[in-house]
Amino acid sequence: MHRIIFMKKLFYILFLLICSVNVFAQYDENTYTKLGDHVPLFNFEIEKGKTVNIADYKGKVILINLFATWCPPCNVELPLMQKEIWEKHKNNEHFALFVFGREEGWDKLIPYKTKKGFTFPILPDLNRMIFSNFAKQTIPRNILINEEGEIIYQSDGFDKKEFIGLIKLINNQLNSKSTTK
Repeated sequence: MHRIIFMKKLFYILFLLICSVNVFAQYDENTYTKLGDHVPLFNFEIEKGKTVNIADYKGKVILINLFATWCPPCNVELPLMQKEIWEKHKNNEHFALFVFGREEGWDKLIPYKTKKGFTFPILPDLNRMIFSNFAKQTIPRNILINEEGEIIYQSDGFDKKEFIGLIKLINNQLNSKSTTK
């Protein structure tokens, strides 16, 4: 009996320790949002002259990528995003991808998208209005939002292993969504 109580206490302590480590690992003074937060509401141009609000996409798994055309790690990550995420999920009605060019307008983004052969939405964030909802600095940056509008993943910089984890999380979110319908 004492062994069972000891094991329960040990499990509880380990659980709290793991949760604490996860909370502290998510802290970054350059990041304004944290896991579990609702996505900040913002408007953006989905195409030239047509504005929408991120809330219009509630009910979908949303991946937001913040990048710049001049950023070397961004230019490593975006081709992988095209191949490993966009090409696999672009026709899934439960998924949306928005890639925002920090401090860049349509005049830079349209030729960049054409030159690179990207087919996902690359959208302007000319004055950092979108970026500033999430962070002070550091790109590339990915934010994954579940169908309830909660942030379930965020990263800054590019790391291949972390990117593979993002792909798996997106696949799991979309697979669970398709099995509940």
